[in-house]
Amino acid sequence: MPKEDFSGLEQTLGVTFRNTDTLRQALVHRSYLNEHPDFPLGHNERLEFLGDAVLELVVTEHLYQNYENPEGELTNWRAALVNSEMLSALCDKLGAESFLHLSKGESKDKNSKARKYILANAFESIIGAIYLDQGWEAAKVFIENRVLTELPNILKNRLYIDPKSRFQEAAQEHLGITPSYKVLSETGPDHEKEFEVGIFLGKEHVASGKGTSKQEAQVAAAEAGIAAKGW
Repeated sequence: MPKEDFSGLEQTLGVTFRNTDTLRQALVHRSYLNEHPDFPLGHNERLEFLGDAVLELVVTEHLYQNYENPEGELTNWRAALVNSEMLSALCDKLGAESFLHLSKGESKDKNSKARKYILANAFESIIGAIYLDQGWEAAKVFIENRVLTELPNILKNRLYIDPKSRFQEAAQEHLGITPSYKVLSETGPDHEKEFEVGIFLGKEHVASGKGTSKQEAQVAAAEAGIAAKGW
């Protein structure tokens, strides 16, 4: 099997790997090996385990050294920086998705929650690969350039507070109203339901959101509500 040309991805990462197989393995999902048992490398879960630890320590150290805030606040900020939504978006920015080794089924499933987790895990795996191949300082520089640059936006827009709380705080501040949620529809079989939930201020239907649970749909509705109100 011919090896991929990773030069473009390496340029984006800002890293030239000594052993490109380390980067290659970071992009191998377990499902791919089920269909390609002769593939010469393993899947990326061990690299993800390593990268997750490196990411958390670099982010924690940065927050500790630069902010005097209490531990609870720093924990929330860190969670906003390293959650799967953030990491999947960052992986997408890298253009790494086109290099992922996925099963045929996973390849087709482009917009699901599962794909977001795959991308987030791949981002952590890439960090693990950089750490293994280049060492701590290179991994730290990558995280500073790619992850910690998101912190000002998180703090400015209070993205460390969950969307439901943000919408409620804004609604009470601007209008003196507590929002309510209503399930607008349920579709699909019991094991694969999709809920659509509306968020309301009094009788005003501000926005709607969809999700595989009522809670997920409420969060999506709150995010849409924040955007709709410009809050």
